[in-house]
Amino acid sequence: MSESTDPTPAPKAYVFLTVTALCWGCNTVFGRLAVGEVSPMALVMFRWLTVVILLMVFARRPVIEDWPALRHRLPFVLAMGALGFTAFNGLFYVAAHSTTAVNMGIIQGSIPVFVLIGAFALYRTPVTALQFGGVVLTMIGVIIVASGGDIGRLAALAVNFGDMLMVAACFLYAGYTVALRQRPAVSAMAMFTVMAGAAFVTSLPLAAAEAYLGQFMWPTPKGWLVVAMVALLPSFLAQTFFMRGVELIGPGRAGVFVNLVPVFASILAVVFLAEPFELYHAAALALVLGGIWISERGKRAEA
Repeated sequence: MSESTDPTPAPKAYVFLTVTALCWGCNTVFGRLAVGEVSPMALVMFRWLTVVILLMVFARRPVIEDWPALRHRLPFVLAMGALGFTAFNGLFYVAAHSTTAVNMGIIQGSIPVFVLIGAFALYRTPVTALQFGGVVLTMIGVIIVASGGDIGRLAALAVNFGDMLMVAACFLYAGYTVALRQRPAVSAMAMFTVMAGAAFVTSLPLAAAEAYLGQFMWPTPKGWLVVAMVALLPSFLAQTFFMRGVELIGPGRAGVFVNLVPVFASILAVVFLAEPFELYHAAALALVLGGIWISERGKRAEA
């Protein structure tokens, strides 16, 4: 998709994309609120079931129109839903049981860096010196968060398990993002609908395994509220707004707004969960965002 040069739709796009980042930041808070109210795989399963129901109401026409193209690439689309939605969210909600929402939000800032590394590894996309410097800064920020501000903990392998799960989740989501270069030429809404269906289907065996291990937990009343909010905000509303923002100003400019996610996540965690925001969190957040900013400048310089 080419980037629009018309400045008229920009303010509307900025609103859509800012709300998108806010909704994705909310997901870290919802993940923590779900602890003790609904098990992780149950949350993933009910989240995508709810999204599929909503999309069947609002997005049937794009799916019907694009079905011939989707059918020929169905294995790819199903794999993308399983990787980017099921696997990422599964690790995300398991991580919420053993780390803070502040940590989760900051670590999410590493996704653009993993995307850069993946694009280089798979497509040999050139990496400038500035981009490499941005990668280093961002990874230092993630290491500071994972070590709780004490780098000595790394040598002792005392890194928080939840933080490591978040790093793994970000790595998977970056793989999904890089692989989307091969997506079929269909509308974003049709693609999202089929991937959401794939996410629900692939979440079923994970929920079954959770039940087999005796860890499946049906949502409590508060858990059902979390399921509803997760399905509505970071899933349905955020994806819809993001696609609209991309249509208005193009993917390059729209992608920059994803960098707001760790900022919103940190603020929301402090305000609504009363989580502490330590000096090392501030340093890590500055390094992550600074690294992303430098990488973006490196990308523009290469262009």
